[in-house]
Amino acid sequence: QVQLVESGGGLVQPGGSLRLSCTASGITFNYYELGWFRQAPGKEREGISCISRGGGRTYYSDSVKDRFTISRDNDRKTVYLQINNLKPQDTAVYYCAARRVILSAPVSCVSSDYTVWGQGTQVTISS
Repeated sequence: QVQLVESGGGLVQPGGSLRLSCTASGITFNYYELGWFRQAPGKEREGISCISRGGGRTYYSDSVKDRFTISRDNDRKTVYLQINNLKPQDTAVYYCAARRVILSAPVSCVSSDYTVWGQGTQVTISS
């Protein structure tokens, strides 16, 4: 059974940090590009950071660049999102997703390109 399970969300004060984790099962992890997406109430799902199969290529949206860092551990079948300097506008449900690609595929952070999704973890920024 293919499954992605996110963890690490919570309630954080502005300026704080979190590390989100997403662990996969049922897939050959290093065949998959991985991404983090988020959806705030009343807004569309946004691709915020994605990472290539080997981890050498990454993408960040303008809204998170310089504050978020994506990484992956293929041995642990886990992708991480380190989030620093959190802002109230970062409040959203954060999802990880995976898509199977060839090794040389350009990194995509378009949600419709992704076929496997986690259930999401809530991140709330509030003082």
